[in-house]
Amino acid sequence: MAAHFFADTAVLTGRSMRHILRSPDTIITTVVTPVALMLLFVYVLGGAISTGSQSYIDYMLPGILLITIASGIAYTAFRLFTDLQGGIFERFQSMPIARASTLWAHVLTSLVANLLSLVIVVGVALAMGFRSGAGVLGWLGVTGILVLFTLALTWLAVIAGLTAKTVDGASAFSYPLIFLPFISSTFVPTETMPGPVRWFAENQPVTSIVDSIRALFAGQAVGTELWIALAWCVGILLVAFAVAMRVYRRRIG
Repeated sequence: MAAHFFADTAVLTGRSMRHILRSPDTIITTVVTPVALMLLFVYVLGGAISTGSQSYIDYMLPGILLITIASGIAYTAFRLFTDLQGGIFERFQSMPIARASTLWAHVLTSLVANLLSLVIVVGVALAMGFRSGAGVLGWLGVTGILVLFTLALTWLAVIAGLTAKTVDGASAFSYPLIFLPFISSTFVPTETMPGPVRWFAENQPVTSIVDSIRALFAGQAVGTELWIALAWCVGILLVAFAVAMRVYRRRIG
């Protein structure tokens, strides 16, 4: 049974990946906003923001990576919605295919596509002067956090794709997620924010994730922020997965 599920998921993931390869503009579009933000903040606004001895590109890149993921998962909701409207799921229902493999194929495609986008953004950041003091373990830690964050947001995208009534509704849910890093420690230290805004910024998931990635990139001790970041990622992932599977069973029957 497990072998059947993995084989079906691999086949359907290959199908979804072929769609990505035929439309590389999906990845290009995903990285346009993060790269534009890096250029704007580093070369226009960065000189007015104090981050101590750390260069501004090093300071802001962790948050830019999260914005890249938030931009990319909108396409997951869009592709899932399109498949539902096109009757693809009904066709799969008539075949001897593991039911959950159709969702996992979209999730794994999202993971691969977002990792490609992240590699491009990091490459641009390196060209702009980003430097990291992280060793192999540090980079593996950053990769693990980004993978968890991608999976958590992707399952949220699955919920949106399954419940949306229109194409615009399927992808529009990601806009608040893209905006969330702006009210965090991504671009400026939270100490500079007024009271209520600072409280929100310091207690929302993006700040702990950004601070953890920033410390790992710098080769510094992470401390409790890492556990808070992991708790947020795993918590969102588990809740989103449970809700998505319930909605899927109700929608497909």
